[in-house]
Amino acid sequence: MDGNHTIWIEKYRPRRLDEMVGQKDIVVRLQSYVKAGSLPHLLFTGSAGIGKTTAAVALAREFFGDTWQTNFREMNASDERGIDVVRNQIKEFARTSPLGGAAFKILFLDEADALTTDAQAALRRTMETYARTCRFILSCNYSSKIIDPIQSRCAIYRFRPLDAEAVIEEIRRIAAAEGLTVTQGALDAIVYVASGDMRKAINALQGAAILRSDIDEKTVYEITSTARPEEINELLDLSIAGRFDEAEQALVELTRVRGIAPNELINQCYRALVQRDIDRTLKVKLIDALGETDFRLSEGASSDIQMEALLARFVLAAEQHR
Repeated sequence: MDGNHTIWIEKYRPRRLDEMVGQKDIVVRLQSYVKAGSLPHLLFTGSAGIGKTTAAVALAREFFGDTWQTNFREMNASDERGIDVVRNQIKEFARTSPLGGAAFKILFLDEADALTTDAQAALRRTMETYARTCRFILSCNYSSKIIDPIQSRCAIYRFRPLDAEAVIEEIRRIAAAEGLTVTQGALDAIVYVASGDMRKAINALQGAAILRSDIDEKTVYEITSTARPEEINELLDLSIAGRFDEAEQALVELTRVRGIAPNELINQCYRALVQRDIDRTLKVKLIDALGETDFRLSEGASSDIQMEALLARFVLAAEQHR
């Protein structure tokens, strides 16, 4: 398959707003700007892989047509976080006149929440000064990290994680284009692995396609180093039942033999616990233990010790509850 030599997340990135899956309400509102021929400053917020960059590029394509690349610039704020990038690169682009008869240019600033407070203050002034010739689209994971003066100058769009229907629709489209056979179990596995992130879903599909053209759920879980939901549930069942030794063996199988990252395992345990129908008091204690372990790992604690301690806290919490 020739498609395996290219990155599918770019190969199949939607070129127009109406090609985007999910985020239908946002797409309709963005299309209204194109029809009106005007655009305010925009702030796109939401988790990774849910269409923020795609929406910005597609919007520029529809506004500017063939001249979109000369009137659109994409920058990543996490590369250079300081005030100099605002004073130099951003200001230089914003101050020049648009080309090809366009009314304005668009500057897309990805990961804008990585900018320092001083840099954001300078950006606010630049947005004010060059509002006639340049529109800004800011993208961030957390809008709370964007200063209020910038937020108040933008139309805010909150992108939601993509639902299963949207992910399956796109995966089926790509699979058909690449000549792949994807079982329903594989589709469900990709939805589970992606957790609302289309980039993860497409990368999982491409990774599996490199191995074989007939893709099943086993291939998806193997290529993404993800535990099956039933394996996570077994680990929780053993812990809650107080069978520490067996739970420990299951943990070793997942982390050491299968190589699943502890942080990923914690995230999967959290997703499984939230959906479980168990006593609320016990659920709160187990989620609290997950949160504490996640924090300790982020601070650099030993993953082996912390994961074993997590099982111990699960067992103790279940025993105290009984």
